[in-house]
Amino acid sequence: MRRLIRVEITASLFGIDGKGGKVMIDCVNLETSHFFGDAIASQHRLRHRIFIERQGWKIPTYHGMEFDQYDSPATTYLIWRDKTGAARGVSRLYPTSLPYMLEEQWPDMVTNITLPSSDEVWEGTRFGIDNGLTLVERKRVLGELLCAYLEFSILHGIKQIIGIMPIIVWKAVFGRSGWPYEFLGEPHKINGEPVAAGRVNISQETLMRVRERTKINHPVLRTAQTILEQSMEKAA
Repeated sequence: MRRLIRVEITASLFGIDGKGGKVMIDCVNLETSHFFGDAIASQHRLRHRIFIERQGWKIPTYHGMEFDQYDSPATTYLIWRDKTGAARGVSRLYPTSLPYMLEEQWPDMVTNITLPSSDEVWEGTRFGIDNGLTLVERKRVLGELLCAYLEFSILHGIKQIIGIMPIIVWKAVFGRSGWPYEFLGEPHKINGEPVAAGRVNISQETLMRVRERTKINHPVLRTAQTILEQSMEKAA
């Protein structure tokens, strides 16, 4: 029985489920990271490639891994990994009941509401996809990350997600996917690009609409509990 469980969990580390199919989005935090191999380290490496090498951000890095103060035990990572286990898409979620990026780094971007502090409002940051993927693959990863946002939020009673992004990204990512967004203040120009803080609401209806737009007709979120349940089924 122990051997079967070990085989099943090992398979999950490399993007393969118990039936040989492709795993979608790993939902990982510090407490559950041991179920997912080097997923957290891999997403830090991906972020380094996206935000430091490709976009030229001046932010902390260590041994080819990008990080900041919002990578903590409270952080949840949504990670798309390929068949080798390498992260190729990522986003990070963080509760606003703790000090968060928009509140500490960009408070002047929010003028239409009071900055939230609630377990029902989380901040999304570090949304990125490896540009080494094909256009078709990138679209698929994007759709799955958005569905994972919604599935995770519904599962944990989260009502809204806030964040700061270029306006073109708000339109291309959320607008085209059928997920309405609302700006929380006037856009600011950062490095010559219009950027705005915004928020999206969470609902089952939105999940259904995003799935329809992205042609994803099944749940995408894979948690530690999912792995344990699959392991027990295999061992039975």
